[in-house]
Amino acid sequence: MIPRFGPSPRPDVKYHLRPGVYAILPHRGDLLLTFQERPVPELQLPGGGIDPGESPLAALHREVFEETGWKIGSPRRLGAFRRFVYMPEYDLWAEKLCTIYMAYPVRQLGLPTEPDHSTVWTTPRIAAKELGNSGDRRFVARFAL
Repeated sequence: MIPRFGPSPRPDVKYHLRPGVYAILPHRGDLLLTFQERPVPELQLPGGGIDPGESPLAALHREVFEETGWKIGSPRRLGAFRRFVYMPEYDLWAEKLCTIYMAYPVRQLGLPTEPDHSTVWTTPRIAAKELGNSGDRRFVARFAL
């Protein structure tokens, strides 16, 4: 059974399944995160949705690069969780199936290419308190502290 974090699904809403991949990225005692300015300012694990026909690992590499400008290596799946949310940027109610990986930042090739994203380095303890959703916080607390 995949655990659920956040609010319960609303019975009056039709949710669309949105699988995604996200990474805990430790480097020299800190974690590489992304700050998304819009639509709601939020500190996040880098990652995002898997495009149709794309493998989860290809999506992980693509999303981390778009949101941080970093290439990653040695991804290892840690687990998954679900959350039911409204995604204003897509005008979509989604059941997000979030698969979390541990990987390592290998090389920064540039700045984030994803609009309204910037990189943030912080300690695992701060990340476990400040990440924008409780599922991400739980995985950081379990695997990065």
